[in-house]
Amino acid sequence: MSGENSSADDVQRVWDVVVVGAGPAGASAAYAAAVAGRRVLLLEKAELPRYKTCGGGIIGPSRDALPPGFELPFQDRVHAVTFSNNGRFTRTRRSKQMLFGLINRPEFDQQLVEHAQKAGAELRTGVTVQRVEQHGSAVPDRRTVAVVLQGGETVLARAVVGADGSASRIGAHVGVKLDQVDLGLEAEIPVPETVAEDWKGRVLIDWGPMPGSYGWVFPKGDTLTVGVISARGQGAATKRYLEDFIARLGLAGFEPAISSGHLTRCRADDSPLSRGRVLVCGDAAGLLEPWTREGISFALRSGRLAGEWAVRIAEAHDAVDARRQALNYAFAIKAGLGVEMSVGKRMLAVFEKRPGLFHAALTGFRPAWRAFRDITQGSTSLGELVRSHPIAQRALAAFDRNQAAPAEEPVSS
Repeated sequence: MSGENSSADDVQRVWDVVVVGAGPAGASAAYAAAVAGRRVLLLEKAELPRYKTCGGGIIGPSRDALPPGFELPFQDRVHAVTFSNNGRFTRTRRSKQMLFGLINRPEFDQQLVEHAQKAGAELRTGVTVQRVEQHGSAVPDRRTVAVVLQGGETVLARAVVGADGSASRIGAHVGVKLDQVDLGLEAEIPVPETVAEDWKGRVLIDWGPMPGSYGWVFPKGDTLTVGVISARGQGAATKRYLEDFIARLGLAGFEPAISSGHLTRCRADDSPLSRGRVLVCGDAAGLLEPWTREGISFALRSGRLAGEWAVRIAEAHDAVDARRQALNYAFAIKAGLGVEMSVGKRMLAVFEKRPGLFHAALTGFRPAWRAFRDITQGSTSLGELVRSHPIAQRALAAFDRNQAAPAEEPVSS
């Protein structure tokens, strides 16, 4: 344990790593740093468990990034996907092996936090972080970061991980830049057993009426999670899409238990991932897949990396060494998640123009369905797929050339 640091640390209680935010990214970071034997404090402003607007799909890369021994609290296991293009041309594809699992976020997040605690992290809930300071009177030396809480209390750390979501205060400190913001709307709809039975083991993905939009139905026992997502700035149209979608599914007669909205924010390519001894991960860093806006696997994977590199930053004795470790963290993120994001960005650009092409490929072209299946099961990623499949490379290159081509249908402004 690093409790051997110095007696001065013990007097002031300097934590090795302080993690802000106890979602999947923060809990993963806290777990990774605690497993390395460091003194870790995990701060969360809500009381746990807490609700999050999220489809709750756990794909292969998410499963592979979980702590050892983590039992996924699946509400359902998906073996079939029904695709539709704005309610038309509906077709269902099936897989013998599970494609992905569905969880409720409150339980899932709570379980991740418990794993971090078992590894030795300390949790404080109901705590709002106002700001972090790396210089000034609150900071005793250059190896320390001050985390200032609402109410004036200051917590000291050798390294800080910002995992405080898409409206992140730590992200603002680091200077995170965002270049894609989307609005997700979701309803948790309790349904009778007969309706639930019809959806068991099957999800619906509907390519929506606005460029880049889509909707989903994820079954979770006696509740259906129904949501839509579209570029921010079209709030009324997005709300109308959700209402039409629910009506089309024959679910308008059921009262949602929860209706919620959430902005997802995607980082710009040149956005920083650190500043001094402070790292950001997950939504706070704008890390998510730009096309599907899938964020859980990005949160788990970037959180684990942030926790591992925060340990190295905590051990750094000067600013040069801390910066070297922070740059290594950024390199690790960009080499993996960054590659997937750049492919996802190209996919979104094509999808915005030609949703019908995607629909036709996934429902009628076997290699496209196989690629979808392999990505959700975790045997490949978007980045690996493009790297290793000549067909995918050629298709994306052709798509890129066609970017200037007219859209499939005129979109009214």
